[in-house]
Amino acid sequence: MSIKVSLLTGVLALATTVAQAAPAVALPDFTQLVEKEGRAVVNISTTGTVREEAAEMGGLDDDTLNLFRRFGFPIPPMGPQGPRERQTQSLGSGFIIDGSGYVLTNAHVIADADEIKVKLNDKREFKATVVGSDARTDVALLKIEATNLPKVDLGNTEQLKVGEWVVAIGSPFGLDNTVTAGIVSAKGRSLPDEAYVPFIQTDVAINPGNSGGPLFNMKGEVVGINSQIYSRSGGFMGLSFSIPIDVALKVSDQLKAHGKVSRGKIGVVIQEVNEELAKSFGLPKAGGALVSSTEKDGPADKAGIKPGDIIQKFNGQAVTTSGDLPRLVTDARPGAAAKVTVWRDKAARELSVTVGEMDQADRASAGREYRGGQKEDSNRFGLSVRELNPRQLKELGVKFGLGVVGASGAAGRAGLMQGDVIVGIGGEELTNSPQLKKSLDALKPGQSLALRVLRQGSSLFISLKAPDK
Repeated sequence: MSIKVSLLTGVLALATTVAQAAPAVALPDFTQLVEKEGRAVVNISTTGTVREEAAEMGGLDDDTLNLFRRFGFPIPPMGPQGPRERQTQSLGSGFIIDGSGYVLTNAHVIADADEIKVKLNDKREFKATVVGSDARTDVALLKIEATNLPKVDLGNTEQLKVGEWVVAIGSPFGLDNTVTAGIVSAKGRSLPDEAYVPFIQTDVAINPGNSGGPLFNMKGEVVGINSQIYSRSGGFMGLSFSIPIDVALKVSDQLKAHGKVSRGKIGVVIQEVNEELAKSFGLPKAGGALVSSTEKDGPADKAGIKPGDIIQKFNGQAVTTSGDLPRLVTDARPGAAAKVTVWRDKAARELSVTVGEMDQADRASAGREYRGGQKEDSNRFGLSVRELNPRQLKELGVKFGLGVVGASGAAGRAGLMQGDVIVGIGGEELTNSPQLKKSLDALKPGQSLALRVLRQGSSLFISLKAPDK
């Protein structure tokens, strides 16, 4: 019995010694960061005026109108009453980047505002003027008339690592100086219709009112501007996106100097290169930006870049995914010469393009319907096409095209659909129906063919894979 007690006592003593020797898990402490940097975080409130048409008859149906008449109530106006004005208000966040009163925030926070007020951490309020605003990156630069203001320290997004702690300070739902924390979930995120910003993704709690506020690293440096959340409910769901501070500063520098942002363009429409498309173009592995169309007489067109080229480098910088290219091009100075490496005919070649300047407005094209012409079928691929008539070709601005009237089997799986117009094979233009048939017939089971199609005014490549049997 004494042996068992001694053994138990020894085990407990050893466990106690190990527990005492084990280092304590250090949790992050944000107190000093918040005390130092929180002074430069501001609350932004705006008021605006919206003009809208009055509703007809108050939106009432006939039965309700009859009840009004029966009981002698006044009947609402029976027609439009003309435009009326309605006051709007919004809340957001921002941060001071210069002691003389320059404030960074989101463009959507101050959009359509008649008056902008900036409230500091010490409760002072100032009216702000808009130095400039850029909707493409969602960055705005404001100015308040004050001096010797506290300002944030600015960091380097390139040094930010996935998994490290970050802190947001802002005014969610108008609650000033709210602090939330989390980690960096990913970097370089491309979001739909947001090709110009490589977003920082975090799991920091961001809600309405946080927009425009700073994202800090543990050194107390601003590494991003909180801009968007992914949400099905309107509230935080664990996916928050911030604009990298280096992107925001490039924009703010141009806004401060010129009041607007000048961006480069080369006039191409691009798409991602997946594994099937890479095989179709003889590319060793998927990567780069596939040119699906070029702007007529645009910089790329003049430089000899054509649909079917895969852009692999721009000014010596690698284009790993299609999302890399817009950011590299827009950073280029309009009028400058840029070296572009493209993959064409299973080989890389270098071209020189003179960078143009991006228009402020985007162009949109309406969808078209395609009818008429001789119908041709390819049962092996499940593809049915019809030649376009001269009027349709003129509307599309092409010399020849085959409208897709049916896509099943391999064609359907590839993503072809009724209404598409096939205008090219790889980097070559389609000139006649036999050309398509010959190219499809030459495919062995498992091989792929890249078809260039027009869809609702846009051009894209679709890889059609030959069925195994």
